[in-house]
Amino acid sequence: MMSIRALLPSAVLAVMIFPATLHAAPKSDLWPIWNQSNDANAATFDHQKWQQLLDTYIVVNGQHTLFNYKAVTPTDKALLDQYIIDLTALDPRNYNKAEQFAYWVNLYNALTVQLILDEYPVKSITKLGGFLSFGPWDDDITKIAGQTLTLNDIEHRILRPIWNDERIHYAVNCASLGCPNLAQTAFTGKNSNALLNDAAIQFTNSDKGAKIDENTLTLSSIYEWYGVDFGDNEQAILRAIDTYRDGQKLEGWTGKIKYDYDWKLNQP
Repeated sequence: MMSIRALLPSAVLAVMIFPATLHAAPKSDLWPIWNQSNDANAATFDHQKWQQLLDTYIVVNGQHTLFNYKAVTPTDKALLDQYIIDLTALDPRNYNKAEQFAYWVNLYNALTVQLILDEYPVKSITKLGGFLSFGPWDDDITKIAGQTLTLNDIEHRILRPIWNDERIHYAVNCASLGCPNLAQTAFTGKNSNALLNDAAIQFTNSDKGAKIDENTLTLSSIYEWYGVDFGDNEQAILRAIDTYRDGQKLEGWTGKIKYDYDWKLNQP
């Protein structure tokens, strides 16, 4: 009798044996229709519902800012759903660029929390998504101005190419312990730069960002996946990390460098 291994396509076997290979880093690839704004418009988005949820369910534990998914009440789940409905009913292109940035970051993070709550309990976001998927990032998840979007669209086709700011990687949260922390404060057009700096400082000074153990430097896999956003070589990436580090500087490191990421759910 022919073995199951012999019957399976090689691509399926690769997924079974090496699932992490599916997390290939998408390139920054502008979706031009979103690169529009009305900078004369002083109107702001209302992120109060999101702030209310952050105030209620974020738990700080050492270097981690966790989200207490288990404690979310049906009323607050409905509040999250309504916040996302309210945001996606608006066309961000009618607002100024600063408001747009906050819109996209908050929406990305709120959608991620919604995904986890919709499937909770779950041990990792990588368990979500369709067959052969390593997570839900390529799933159609929302619709704005008639356009269907995925999480990858928001991060890699809108945020990264339009704003060209490596700190974006510290702001979008993937519901995992290895990820930069979910901000305790909702982004707004006025506070985004300060929150980005805070997030960069917090992550680069944490063990999950960069950890030295004798002759080995362990960096977050973010710097491997998206190294192009931080510099054109390893030393340039270390220099970018050093910009926000308070402790030992990394540029000039001559020891071993490895990369790691913890995909366990960011819950208490």
